[in-house]
Amino acid sequence: MLLNDDFLLTSAWARRLYHDHAEKMPIIDYHCHLVPQEIYENKGYEDLTQVWLCDHGFGDHYKWRLMRANGVPERLITGDGEPWDKYLAFVRTIERAAGNPIFEWSHLELRRFFGIDLTICERNAHEIWERANALLATPDFRAKRLIQRMGVRCLCTTDDPASDLCWHRLLADEEGENGFKVLPTFRPDALLDVAAPGFGDYVRAMGAASGVEVTDWESLKAAAEARVDFFHAVGGRLADHGMNSFAFAPAGEKDVEATVAAALAGESVGADAAAAYQTAMTLALMGAYERHGWTMQVHGNCFRNDSTLGLRTIGRDAGFDTVGDQADFALQLKRLMDAAQQVGDLPRMILYSLNDSDWLALATLAGAFQGGVRQRIHFGNAWWFNDTYDGMRRQLTMYAQQSLLGNCLGMLTDSRSFLSYPRHEYFRRVLCQTVGEWVDQGRLPEDEDFLGGLIEDVCYNNAHDYFGFFA
Repeated sequence: MLLNDDFLLTSAWARRLYHDHAEKMPIIDYHCHLVPQEIYENKGYEDLTQVWLCDHGFGDHYKWRLMRANGVPERLITGDGEPWDKYLAFVRTIERAAGNPIFEWSHLELRRFFGIDLTICERNAHEIWERANALLATPDFRAKRLIQRMGVRCLCTTDDPASDLCWHRLLADEEGENGFKVLPTFRPDALLDVAAPGFGDYVRAMGAASGVEVTDWESLKAAAEARVDFFHAVGGRLADHGMNSFAFAPAGEKDVEATVAAALAGESVGADAAAAYQTAMTLALMGAYERHGWTMQVHGNCFRNDSTLGLRTIGRDAGFDTVGDQADFALQLKRLMDAAQQVGDLPRMILYSLNDSDWLALATLAGAFQGGVRQRIHFGNAWWFNDTYDGMRRQLTMYAQQSLLGNCLGMLTDSRSFLSYPRHEYFRRVLCQTVGEWVDQGRLPEDEDFLGGLIEDVCYNNAHDYFGFFA
């Protein structure tokens, strides 16, 4: 039966570890793109299309990519098509998506949130639509209840350094009532993009938010560190750097000062100067993260907005991204980490690459920079296009073979959808299936106390203890 209680669990040990240990653990979602305002305002939804596919231009671009591949016109994906027509186009797409994770995730979302165990197909489309929409009209299907019903104890959003974090501060006052934390993550992409048009205006605005007038390189660093201080005061314990590509390019202070002066004056900045500035600012931020006991996430080696036509007509983050091919990505990270370590500024880190050819390099790179705290550097989850059954198994196996699986931080959604939490369940099933196979192969002891403790740690306890969200 599709997605029955034991799906993915093919051995007695896998089933025991999942049902007696993994299944009961709460969730810490330490990297997502939920909008804190929508949580605070307890957003509701008019129909299944709005919550599942497209909400006024925002939505699940994994699903959008499949719909385009099935020849669906854009008006029925991100455009002004009628909600039923968009939903039916998605149903017809899913009928052809055997083996794609969206097939399993979409069915999981229907089952776990709506209690609908029908196969997503045109034959069942009307019944699914009517049943789901009836539930969406009830208070149990507003944003806060969707989070609560999945056992989420903490979620970390992705936030610009210039943000006033007003919604996080309001949500902090409701933690007791809500039963979960919503914490900010410092995402300094705009701060690092010195060659972008409007960079000067952006950093001046960030400086105003921090109470520091940005006039040069020194004041810019002071403003950036002040924003780290502010995020920390609001509960932030994570940074997330979107390193689509990265070149470690150390330069003298005078060179960086000249680059910042040019950018503040609205002058163009060349690629070499931009790389030197990005290196210097990243190192400065790493020092601030380490002083605060933060964890720095690095998401790298990807191409963004590959389709110029798609970017122009639909916008960013709409499903036009692909795996990057920077061959020396791990080498450049190694140089960055080495430079930070030499001056005592290497923070805890989680290293992700969209290109799985980097994985072994990153897993071993993590092992070269351990020390001082338990698992200072982590090899991150199977991310984005690798977020599949096979990708999860390979990442978990590589993590175990190159380090200590018992220290793994578990799963994250990396999603803007409130319906994405079954991805944690999916990961936990893959984890239990993998460990169960190792038991059956005689590679691990038939000891439930030992194995169950490991599973519970990976699912929740490690993230709880590592990040300090509840300190």
